[in-house]
Amino acid sequence: MGWTFFFIMIVLKIPILLLMWLVWWSTRPVEDVAPGDDDGGLRVGGQGHPMHPRPPLPHTPRRGPHGERPLPSPRRVRSVVARSREHA
Repeated sequence: MGWTFFFIMIVLKIPILLLMWLVWWSTRPVEDVAPGDDDGGLRVGGQGHPMHPRPPLPHTPRRGPHGERPLPSPRRVRSVVARSREHA
């Protein structure tokens, strides 16, 4: 009974204390940083727009009555069946 009581009352409280410390650390006030000429790493070499949209993805080939014929099926390849060795 002694180890069980120690485990429940002491050891299981460690994760709770660590969680409380993490919440305190994440909610503490942060020092204000003066704004400067730095753009925060958005631009490379001072060129280009930081929010440039991605180019559109290429269209897939159209299948069906208005497109090309569907691609042919790949050739079927049979696997080689291994022969068993003869026992002497």
